[in-house]
Amino acid sequence: MEVVKKVQPPSGPLGLLLRLPVHFYNAGLGWLFGSRMLLINHVGRVTGKQRQVVLELIEHDREKGRYVVASGWGHKAAWYRNLLHTPDVTIKVGNRSIPVTAVPMPPEEAVDFMEAYYWRNRHLAKRLLPHLYGYSVDGSRADFREVAENVPVMTLVPRA
Repeated sequence: MEVVKKVQPPSGPLGLLLRLPVHFYNAGLGWLFGSRMLLINHVGRVTGKQRQVVLELIEHDREKGRYVVASGWGHKAAWYRNLLHTPDVTIKVGNRSIPVTAVPMPPEEAVDFMEAYYWRNRHLAKRLLPHLYGYSVDGSRADFREVAENVPVMTLVPRA
């Protein structure tokens, strides 16, 4: 694995494009994303204002009832830091709203989890990782594991 460029969470035109799904959810069209995406309603740790972000749903463990998301932009992503500060949030999956508590996945478990995810999706990951997150990978499991060491994972556990 090689870092080919330093990246920051997107801003400008790419940031606007990546925020479009938020508007779809707010218009009641979250069902268009099926079970691939979810919207997180959270609170800004500095401003205290309501915030929203749409993320790829990495896994929905129906048995445990948990939802798993990852921060491709690492520990610096605003949504990730906001959830660490105020973990009780709501998510929307399709058009269902679910109260959850965000729990960071322990680092070693997160690395194993993301390595397996990248490996399952290796053809797409090999093309997207350099463009979105600045990591060049050769497609080997070892490279995917090295990238995974930089990706924090959050588990969203439904509240009673």
